[in-house]
Amino acid sequence: MAMLVIVVENAPPRLRGRLAVWLLEVRAGVYVGDYSSRVREMIWQQVREGLEDGNAVLAWPSSAEDSGFRFETLGANRRIPCEMDGVRLVSFCPEAEEGVRGS
Repeated sequence: MAMLVIVVENAPPRLRGRLAVWLLEVRAGVYVGDYSSRVREMIWQQVREGLEDGNAVLAWPSSAEDSGFRFETLGANRRIPCEMDGVRLVSFCPEAEEGVRGS
């Protein structure tokens, strides 16, 4: 079991309600919980299917990364994951490039 954090923006109420069933909403759109990787993937799949025009990020601990955690993103956001020297970072795109989808 490991802690996970999901942050959603512009998510439909149905998805927010579903997340609140599994996770604690500590701030508007910020959900935390402690689950196995299997359950984490199931919850993230629910986010994929229900996000619509919103965006989301999932972060969880990982001993394989130098930073001590890993993350995935969904939806359009000016913050785009990138890799530099084997470390996953976040790049901030200018407004002209807004709408680029994360991975």
